[in-house]
Amino acid sequence: MTTQMIIALAITALMIILIMRDKLPFGVPPLIACLLLVVTGVVDIKVAFGGFANSTIMMLAAFMAIIAALQKTSFIITFKTAIFNMAKKGGFKAYTLLIVVVMLGTSLFGMGSTAYYVLVIGLLSALPESKALSPSKVLMPAGFAANHPIAPFNTALQYGVTIAVLEAAGAATNVNLVNFAIVQLIVSLGFLAWCLAAYKILPEHPIATATNDNNPAENNGNRLSKKQESVTYFSFALAVIGMIAQSYVGDAGYALTGLAVLPIFLAGVLDFTEIRNAISAPIILMSAGVIGVADALGSTGLTEMVGKSVADMLGSDINPFLLIFTFCILTSLLATLTGSTIGTVFVFAPLAIATCLQLGFNPTAAATAIVISGWCGHFLPVDGMPALIMGTGKYTMIEFWKFTIPQYFIRLLALTAGALILFPV
Repeated sequence: MTTQMIIALAITALMIILIMRDKLPFGVPPLIACLLLVVTGVVDIKVAFGGFANSTIMMLAAFMAIIAALQKTSFIITFKTAIFNMAKKGGFKAYTLLIVVVMLGTSLFGMGSTAYYVLVIGLLSALPESKALSPSKVLMPAGFAANHPIAPFNTALQYGVTIAVLEAAGAATNVNLVNFAIVQLIVSLGFLAWCLAAYKILPEHPIATATNDNNPAENNGNRLSKKQESVTYFSFALAVIGMIAQSYVGDAGYALTGLAVLPIFLAGVLDFTEIRNAISAPIILMSAGVIGVADALGSTGLTEMVGKSVADMLGSDINPFLLIFTFCILTSLLATLTGSTIGTVFVFAPLAIATCLQLGFNPTAAATAIVISGWCGHFLPVDGMPALIMGTGKYTMIEFWKFTIPQYFIRLLALTAGALILFPV
């Protein structure tokens, strides 16, 4: 191992420790790591901060503005009202419908949307206590449903990260967006199946006191005119078209996603300050920063060396399913412990891709599965979503684990199988 490899590895470890300690603002640790990589001479400043000029990051930044606009539409009010109306009916049917409705909302906002899962958990905690359907019985599965799109047409973040990690590992390839979305659908269906099977084991106990003041049907939260809403939906559709077109026209497709923000600005849905805040969101800083760190690890030869070492250790007859499943467990576990999904993905995905290349496998399935697995931990209440669910629902650790541990393995098994089916090695 060369001196540059050791320095790059030490800086990466420091970045992970800083993320785990959660003492610095989200997105700052990767920026510190990039600066240290330049100061120590591991890479030049263009490589270290190359993530900020990455086409995928540009697309994600633009999409953040579009998502901010969507949150102002009447869809939110309709969604809130639907949840309250279904909860009043109670029983297994209402339980199932609540989960599906949340999953439909996830389809619009995308996996990992902090604003969305906070909204969902907040609404569920305000449901009135009922013998027909206790809020504690539905809060945990429906809360986690905010991470599982049932109609995954909004795959911008995960798809973009998959392309980025393949490029960072020197294995750039065309990833079919439709197939990528189907993999997410398979994971969501596996999650839904577990929710239905777990209905009888979910606990029933009082949670936070609910009041009718939280009923959204009594509040008018729609701040947009019909014209503005139409413009917002048009921009969202245009952005999705741009992402799909990228497979055929290259970076021009991503640029189209950026142009989709213009109608939102001209129609007054978002002002310039709101757009600026959205495109410079902490998650964009985090994503761009870790790309530089991943590129540095690759340029020193560390990624390739680790990939070759793992390949030699596993042997040439390793089952692709076992290989990908193992890396998914490692990625999801560390993502849960660190609270940094993007950062963890950019550490493990290049290693798995390098291992696949050494074994002669097509790395697309591994990249797809490992990126999505970053959002599939949640069996420990140390990250935002699981911690909020456990605390809000007043679940004991045993009650929490009875649902989340089977959920964890079911999702990863479905993910690995789906990735290999849609992207054969």
